[in-house]
Amino acid sequence: MKAPYLTIKELTDAVGGVTPRMVRHYHTLGLLPPVQRSEGNYRLYTQQDVQRLQRVIALKQQGFQLSHIRQLLDSQSEELTNPTLMAQLQQQYRAVIEQITRLRQTATALEGLLGRDRDCQSTQAEVLAQIKQLDVNTQEELGKLDQIWSNLDAETTAHPEAFQESLQRLLPDLSDYSEVTVHLLHQLVLACGDVSLINFVSLSPSAVASARKVLKAKCCIVTDLPSVAATLDRTRLAHLECPIATLIDDPHITGVSEAEQTFYNHPAWQERLRQTPKGSVLVIGYAPSVLLAACQLIEQQQIEPALVIGMPIGFSHAPAAKRRLAATKVAHITIQGSFGGGLLASVTLNSLVETLIEKPDCHCYLTRS
Repeated sequence: MKAPYLTIKELTDAVGGVTPRMVRHYHTLGLLPPVQRSEGNYRLYTQQDVQRLQRVIALKQQGFQLSHIRQLLDSQSEELTNPTLMAQLQQQYRAVIEQITRLRQTATALEGLLGRDRDCQSTQAEVLAQIKQLDVNTQEELGKLDQIWSNLDAETTAHPEAFQESLQRLLPDLSDYSEVTVHLLHQLVLACGDVSLINFVSLSPSAVASARKVLKAKCCIVTDLPSVAATLDRTRLAHLECPIATLIDDPHITGVSEAEQTFYNHPAWQERLRQTPKGSVLVIGYAPSVLLAACQLIEQQQIEPALVIGMPIGFSHAPAAKRRLAATKVAHITIQGSFGGGLLASVTLNSLVETLIEKPDCHCYLTRS
């Protein structure tokens, strides 16, 4: 075989994560165009075919359906936003949301069983035994399932919930994380009640070390909104002698939409961001534009925060801002995608402050995430 042609085996080796059988299937669907054949009737591929297959695999991994991938790759640029394709993507999105809802309901049921503390375990065993023998052929029997849950829930009035016991049963293995980071992840889960959030939290390798260093040095804490500053642990920050400043210093602006428009349209607030003290901690909980502007200033070396806690809310700009933050060299903690909010941002800083004061000599974070 002479270069530049590749066999189907060489093609799959070059791309990775795909088999010859899948390649043949993609040809059948029209995702891959017809190719030349050798004298022995074997398909011959070029580097253009490698790039095309890489695009197919990348889009498939992002969750796009194969039929949509073909339209995306074959459409001209001016056709990419045609109403038919956008309607199909919207339909897929709604189907995904319905699937997430069903999975969330399943997770809630499992949490209702697995999240029970020691005092509820006897009732838990009884419920499992009753579920095992349940006959749900009739609507009347389905009602009995609700009664089983009611019996289990009745135990909740007998004692306060033991959150740490529940977390031990529900959280994934966190043994690779430092004690400081595990505490932070626990606090984030307890703040939102969603164990799956763990999978979206992203910390740069130096995030915890940078936070502890500058907090000890009495750094300035800069938030995007007064509502974020209001939920910070002011008592502990005062103990560390860390001042608090707010970028959009308007008490009437409390929501993400107002914050986004105000920061984007008012140069005064943008200029205040440019005056961020060197070595400060930026806590951004609402406005994606604030995080995007901060990333640009960091890239241009106009500001040098020691740590950025970037958790704005949003469905297009916020995920983009978080990806841009992750690409910078600054120490950061973020939550991927649209997850976020001022409460989670402040909980993150409060957790770091708490562990610094209570365990000032802990160095576990230097060897683990």
